[in-house]
Amino acid sequence: MPHAKIAGTGMYVPEHVVTNFDLQKYMDTSDDWIRERTGIQERRFAGRDTETTTTMAVEASKTAIERAGITPQDIDFIVFATLSPDYYFPGCGVLLQRAMKMREIGALDVRNQCSGFVYAISVADQFIRSGMYKNILVVGSEKHSFGLDFSTRGRSVSVIFGDGAGAVVLQPTEEEDRGILSTHLHSDGESAESLAMYNPGTHANHWVQQPVADFNPAEIGDMFMSHSMIDKAQNFPYMDGPAVFKKAIVKFPEVIMEALDANGLKPGDIDMLIPHQANLRIAQFVQQKLGLSDDKVYNNIQKYGNTTAASIPIALCEAWEAGKIKPADLVCLASFGSGFTWGSALLRW
Repeated sequence: MPHAKIAGTGMYVPEHVVTNFDLQKYMDTSDDWIRERTGIQERRFAGRDTETTTTMAVEASKTAIERAGITPQDIDFIVFATLSPDYYFPGCGVLLQRAMKMREIGALDVRNQCSGFVYAISVADQFIRSGMYKNILVVGSEKHSFGLDFSTRGRSVSVIFGDGAGAVVLQPTEEEDRGILSTHLHSDGESAESLAMYNPGTHANHWVQQPVADFNPAEIGDMFMSHSMIDKAQNFPYMDGPAVFKKAIVKFPEVIMEALDANGLKPGDIDMLIPHQANLRIAQFVQQKLGLSDDKVYNNIQKYGNTTAASIPIALCEAWEAGKIKPADLVCLASFGSGFTWGSALLRW
């Protein structure tokens, strides 16, 4: 039975570099403070009016499609992962399809935040294995900069995130020693509010509990996004950093070992581990836990920050371009994020 292989990779990051020193102009922070807690030195921010989640995805997709030796017209399905879509709806998948003048193919949007790309890869892999599609474009793209609180109040979150996009093209292969070996997905919603952006949203719409006679259309809009929410800075992301860190350092190595165990392999068999670029301290903890050398773990959070759903495909593309991933290498992708959700994908390059 065929399974999926990565036939092409692509990435795009905006030209505008924002250093830790730049952020000092807007909040009470320092280069040392940010580096010590996250490992980040700089990140990229998209142009306010010129770049969107979709436009960045287009650039990454162009490269991935070209490297796969096909054209946009050959793509027969899109899986697009992002937490920062151009619109509340519709999703970015159809916007990408339109921008690249593709056929009237299916487009699926994945909202699993930091784990979005691994989830998207897993979904695409199943479509390939079923024989339903032959050229699937899987994208992770994020424009975080438009929705962050650049003040001292929001520094614990805002210093972490950056913008960018990554993409891969999946195609079927019957080579047993190549392609995606397995994917593993998990979630635990008990601490969903530990890392979340509460507004805009429908969680406050308690009017649905009231009699129909009490229905007030004006109240609905006010609860979805109100002036009060903005005045109280309730429209920015929230993160309980210690809670996220504590969970991540357990689930990251767990899900990596799950992938290895499922394929009868050991940590020493990994040629390249590409974790979602959440925090350099988390990545280093996982590396130590698995006993991996520096040359077997790829980190680029230092220069791009956390690009959530885009972080794995950006790192994957960059590692491949640098010659750090070679044919027959065993590559493990792993992520953990809001939800909480986490997952891994093990593949033979």
